[in-house]
Amino acid sequence: MPEYQYLTNHEDVLSCRKCIITVDRLKILNMYLLRHDIKNRPIILTLFLILALNLSAASPSGERDTLINDGPYYFLSDDTLRVLWIENSMLRKGYLLPGVTDGTMLPADLSLSYRDLTRVYGVKPNYRQSYKGIDSIAVIADVHGNYNTFLSQLLSNGVIDKNLNWKFGKGHLVFLGDAFDRGDKVTEILWHLFKLEKQAVKNGGRVHFLLGNHELMVLAGDLRYNNEKYTKVEAITGIPYPALYSENSVLGKWLRAKPVMITINDILFVHAGVSPELIRKELKIKEVNKVFHERIVGKDIYSFTENEDLSLLSGNDGPVWYRGYFEEPSPVISSLDSILSFYGKAHIVVGHTPQKSITALFGNKVIGVDTGMGFGQSGNMLLYKNGQFFIGSITGVRSKL
Repeated sequence: MPEYQYLTNHEDVLSCRKCIITVDRLKILNMYLLRHDIKNRPIILTLFLILALNLSAASPSGERDTLINDGPYYFLSDDTLRVLWIENSMLRKGYLLPGVTDGTMLPADLSLSYRDLTRVYGVKPNYRQSYKGIDSIAVIADVHGNYNTFLSQLLSNGVIDKNLNWKFGKGHLVFLGDAFDRGDKVTEILWHLFKLEKQAVKNGGRVHFLLGNHELMVLAGDLRYNNEKYTKVEAITGIPYPALYSENSVLGKWLRAKPVMITINDILFVHAGVSPELIRKELKIKEVNKVFHERIVGKDIYSFTENEDLSLLSGNDGPVWYRGYFEEPSPVISSLDSILSFYGKAHIVVGHTPQKSITALFGNKVIGVDTGMGFGQSGNMLLYKNGQFFIGSITGVRSKL
């Protein structure tokens, strides 16, 4: 019998390998109900069975597998958007056509239209992303699949409302990279940022997704930190995990157009940092973003040893891997003013290197915002309002940096 079909008798319970309730326990309950002459005995037993099945589906022990939900993943083929997703460990498929929706074959929470999804295929990367006159900025980094904390932070700090929609008006939300790896809700984070991106623009705001080292790793097929859930996703879909983010997929195309460095007001944002070695090459933001888009993203980042510039950009001194700001003593102290001067900025905001809380270094010239959310910590967000920096907590408490 199918593992998840509705159960109606004790023999079905015996043959259902997902069930955690034994016949003996059912007999004990039945005897108790008879002994005490409790009415509605069949209804109580049925409810008990339903509860047992729900608990068993969520309980990972022995032979039982935790049910998996993931997706959706969209792929463009001619004018057709093919979609697949996993619902209760079962693979589901559907499609979208211009102006036509197969409503019976799409995820129940689908709220994006064909036009919303396919717009990514016509987007040209903006290599020189610079924004001025922005009064409100919120920054979050290195969430690593921890979707619940991600939502709690955005909600508590006024970026989204109770319905999880954009609430930040003309403000800018900066996601400093590393949605991938470690946690088991990567897809949920990506789609939420995808959706907020559209909502923000409609309200005069912006969402900026900057690439981190873990985006580059996954797109290049390096899955050493991937959550085991996504190994099961590969098995169910029959598709290698990196291929779910291929260039013809909506999320893959969207990610490949994202920058590595941007500036807002007098702040430079980058996932890991700008090293003195990078400045010696005098590589401007536009050039860095262009090289990443054209020659690094989706490529084997460990194969650039023969090209000095590519090796630098994709290596430990590059903008998605550098940790020099947080070393003791920091090798960047003597070069920091030169770095800021080269880009014409007063602050550099980075993630990548975990801290206990938002950390300001060198008189606020460097601000670290990776607060361990990827390792299960509640963390903090960096908030900027009218020229001042604040620390935003998961409870909504705000303190000056």
